[in-house]
Amino acid sequence: MTEAGSTVPRRQLGRLLRQTREQAGIGLEAAASDLEWSRAKMYRIESGQTPVRALDVDQMCRLYGAAADMTEVLVSLASESKSKGWYHAYSEIIPRWFELYVGLESAASRIRTYEHALVPGLLQTPEYAAEVGRTRPETSDDEVAKLVELRTERQRILVRKRPAAPTLDVILEEALLHRAVPGMAGQLDRLIEAGNASNVSIRLLPLGSRLSQVAVAGNFVILDFPTTGARSAEPTTVYSEGLSGALYLDRIEEVRAYAEVWKTLTSEALSVQESRKLVQDIKERHDG
Repeated sequence: MTEAGSTVPRRQLGRLLRQTREQAGIGLEAAASDLEWSRAKMYRIESGQTPVRALDVDQMCRLYGAAADMTEVLVSLASESKSKGWYHAYSEIIPRWFELYVGLESAASRIRTYEHALVPGLLQTPEYAAEVGRTRPETSDDEVAKLVELRTERQRILVRKRPAAPTLDVILEEALLHRAVPGMAGQLDRLIEAGNASNVSIRLLPLGSRLSQVAVAGNFVILDFPTTGARSAEPTTVYSEGLSGALYLDRIEEVRAYAEVWKTLTSEALSVQESRKLVQDIKERHDG
């Protein structure tokens, strides 16, 4: 698996373009109108969901009145963002908005995941991943196989040496482990095995947990990135996926809100040792 490819420079470019526009006092819709683009295109560019032509970046910089040195930096990032990450090979089976996530995941130093419906992709067995793939309407066997291959490729980050493997902290609703999914016993074995790694922690939110703000938050991932000196190369980002798209949140107040939810989850979840014991108990019921 190669490095994160185009994702990080694309994100950096989008963030800098947004900051430059805001410093110029130009609203998103006003900029889109002046550039004769749709609002959706502007949003995709500023959120780093799509590559941008250097010519378009130059046009934006002229509109925003950006300094020559800033324009040079932004145009350079635009050229760099066109390089393709390893995940581009799977572009036929995954939407563009998820391509962005895979690249960010590859670049992260810490990944915090809360799931109430599915085992996270980084911990799925091939059999479980195939069952998840089959839930997509009109998905062929070849496409399912490709989705499983992508899951397996993504999981390599947990054992890589350079750069150092990220820390993966997972909190799961106990209920999802009781589902009658083919191969669930093997999936539970995988969770137990994964928890042995020094960079992976898995905790369960038991069935008797009280109702809290977590129910409103839904599934989410918090991605932290390596620091250079005292600063992170990328801002902490929250990823929340839906049926037809995803949210990428990196504003301070947005990240803070999800960090509070994560704090609530960690206070309510079982310990790593208690969770491991519960997973083993649930597995015995599946085996029985």
